[in-house]
Amino acid sequence: MEAETQAAETRAALVAALRLQLDWGVDEALEAEPLDRARRPEVPATAAPPTAPPPSPGRSPAQPALLPARLPTPAGTRAAELAAGATSLAGLREAMAQFDGSPLRETAMNLVFADGVAESGLMLIGEAPGADEDRLGRPFVGVSGQLLDRMLASVGLSRERDFYITNILPFRPPGNRTPTDAEIALFLPFILRHIELARPRLLVLLGGVAGKALLRSREGITRLRGRWHQVTVTDDQSLPALATLHPAYLLRTPSAKREAWNDLLMLRRRIDGNE
Repeated sequence: MEAETQAAETRAALVAALRLQLDWGVDEALEAEPLDRARRPEVPATAAPPTAPPPSPGRSPAQPALLPARLPTPAGTRAAELAAGATSLAGLREAMAQFDGSPLRETAMNLVFADGVAESGLMLIGEAPGADEDRLGRPFVGVSGQLLDRMLASVGLSRERDFYITNILPFRPPGNRTPTDAEIALFLPFILRHIELARPRLLVLLGGVAGKALLRSREGITRLRGRWHQVTVTDDQSLPALATLHPAYLLRTPSAKREAWNDLLMLRRRIDGNE
């Protein structure tokens, strides 16, 4: 009976994976590993294996390189003061609307704060609004947001019920360009306070900007994804965070959807208490 139950669970997981691929518009199959089409010369048995360089003093080779702390600017100090003074999510939104320390405010149509259910316990954080988000004032409502909703629905998660979503930056950078390090540092007090007020149990960091900013790491998203990290919110609070690929990247690189699916399974297992 146990074997039959395991077989049924395996079949259900495979059916869910196939349904996800159909939802994502996959039209070709890929091998699990890339083919090595070039014949590599064999290394003689007597040859000594290459030795790895010694690790840097004071740092384990497995640890990511941390981004250096930035000196506060007057605008950064003002952002930190406004963020710290907010005692509710509504108050934080008002504080961000009052903040005039970034020129992004002048070029954007709307402040994009958040969407979904703040009390859900699961908070997703992207990088910045796009054109559709800027026009409507809501995060992840364009093509990439629609893909994200389908991805999460494939593991039983709904924006209307199961998660809360926002961005590092509340304003759209002109031309949808990548946020600069200075812009990320400027708005970091707001996103950290946002996390503190929303009180999620789990975080999902969508893309390299969110991953590197909140984990203070130099590593790219392809190295950060697929594992759980800890995000330091305050001096005495940290939260488990899963880094994964941004849906906009998946639209440009459909072959990466396999990795995104594996990340979603990790998230589902953690929510269910199986990891």
